[in-house]
Formats: sequence, C-alpha cells, structure tokens
Amino acid sequence: MINAQNKTFTSPLNKLLWVMQCLRDKDHGCPWDLEQDFKSILPYTLEEAYEVADAIERGHMDDLREELGDLLLQVVYHTQMAAEASEFTFDEVALGVADKMISRHPHVFGNKDAANSSAVDAIWDQQKERENAQKSQKGAHTLDSVTLGLPALLRAQKLQKKASKTGFEWPNPNAAFDKLTEEIIEFKEALASDNKTHQEEELGDMLFCIVNFARMKGLNAEEALRKANNKFVKRFSGLEDDFREKQTPINQASLNEMLDVWNEQKKKG
Repeated sequence: MINAQNKTFTSPLNKLLWVMQCLRDKDHGCPWDLEQDFKSILPYTLEEAYEVADAIERGHMDDLREELGDLLLQVVYHTQMAAEASEFTFDEVALGVADKMISRHPHVFGNKDAANSSAVDAIWDQQKERENAQKSQKGAHTLDSVTLGLPALLRAQKLQKKASKTGFEWPNPNAAFDKLTEEIIEFKEALASDNKTHQEEELGDMLFCIVNFARMKGLNAEEALRKANNKFVKRFSGLEDDFREKQTPINQASLNEMLDVWNEQKKKG
C-alpha cells in the first residue's frame, strides 16, 4: 500500500505525475494499469479527446474542466510508460512543445510582424515547413507527416491541405464542386452493380470530394458531421419523447407518423 496522506507536492502537476508513477509501481501499483501499453491505452486517449470536444460543443465548463483533466491523464500515462522504457520523459515532452511554440510564433517571441490571423497562418506554415525540412530524410514525401490515426474526415482534410501547398489544387470551389458532382454520378453507377468493393471505392471518392469542397469553402467537414450527429441525437430523442407522451410505442408507428413528429422536432431547432 502506498500512503498518500502525508505526501507534499510542489504543484498539482507533480502530484498527478506521482499518482501515475504509483499506479505503475511494479510492487504496489494497480494490476490493470501495469498490464497496459501504448496500444492498449490509445483508444482511451482518442475517447478522451472526443469527450473534450463534446463538452466544448455543449458549452459545459464543469464537464470541460473534468474532461481536460482526463485528457491530461492520458498524456501523463503515455509519458510514464515512455520513461519506464527510457525513451523520453514528461519534462522532455513539455519542453519540446514549449520550444516549438516559441519557434512557430516569431511574431510574438521574435522580430516578425503579424497584423491578422491570415499572416499568423502563413508564418506558422513557414516555420513548420522549415522544421519538417530539417527532420526529413532523402526520399520523404509531402503527405508522410499526416497522421494515420486521425478520424477519416479530418485526415482527408489535412491530406488535401498539405497537397494544395504544392499547387495540387482546384482553381476554385466551383471546380471542386463539379468534381464532386462527377463522383456522385460514378457512385450512382456503381450502385447499379453488385460489386460492393467498387461501391465502397466510389463512396470513398465521393466523401473525399465533399471534404475537399468543404475545405475550399473554409468549412470543417469533421466538425460539421459532429454537429449533424448531435443534432440528430437531439431530434430523435425528442421524437421518442413525443411518442412516449402519446403512449404509443415508437416501433409501432408508421414511417409517415415518425416523419410528422420529426418535422415538428426540426421546427424546435
């Protein structure tokens, strides 16, 4: 047993780091925590990031405070495992990102000027490209740095943005929309066949083009879909509540009855 009662800490962060060290202690730690590795913890890390996004979407600050703590725990968890393997420490992670932020903000910490956010974006990209050039090895490709583990819509947007900086870009959003229309037609043609592989391929092409058009219009496809999901949950839950008030089992209602109630929910926002 590890006694935490008389322990003193120089900061809340040091307390959290100590707690994680205790959880991973080989003699007195938690059996579950000791069994974990980077891959087994990864799903929890992704889940916590999405729960932060959910709290922000709902505008719930108490939940956001808690979810940010859970996300911070994930960072501490990974760095503790890395320290155990003599790979890197939490301090190295923190110092690394602090130095990176200083490097990428010469308009704050250096002698460059940035009058607006567009100028900041340009400076950020320049600094990032300089860093990537220093890291890159011979034969590296433009899209290598786009993380494989990102959600598909977000990764598509990042891939497209990265490729566009080489000049591989439609001249305007209308041209991108024309390409989307072409892909919709090809998807409809694929649906006429029984080839599921081909249908899936064309569906992917269509979704990729939707993301590209959205990006060129300054829209975030991942955020838009997340909001659409939340809106659907709200309206469908309202639909269920309405049928409960009528004492009608929803699975016994006709589609037309459901759509009538659905349209009423849409009017509510």
